[in-house]
Amino acid sequence: MKSKIKLMTPKDVQEFVKIASAYDYDIDLKSGVVYIDAKSLLGVMTYGLKRELEVVCRSEEVGTFPGKIKKFAVA
Repeated sequence: MKSKIKLMTPKDVQEFVKIASAYDYDIDLKSGVVYIDAKSLLGVMTYGLKRELEVVCRSEEVGTFPGKIKKFAVA
């Protein structure tokens, strides 16, 4: 699963990391050649705030994750 998101506020970052942390599989955020662990609050807050990011899930079955992050989606 790959999709694009943008986290505009620290509250958005907290909410996104909380959602990502609820899943057992690896989830990364990619910006250019840089990958960030989507479950790392400090990493996402430092590098991902107010940037367009690509969400990369490392699992065949993503379950309900895409629906839960829909509010952060970039068209």
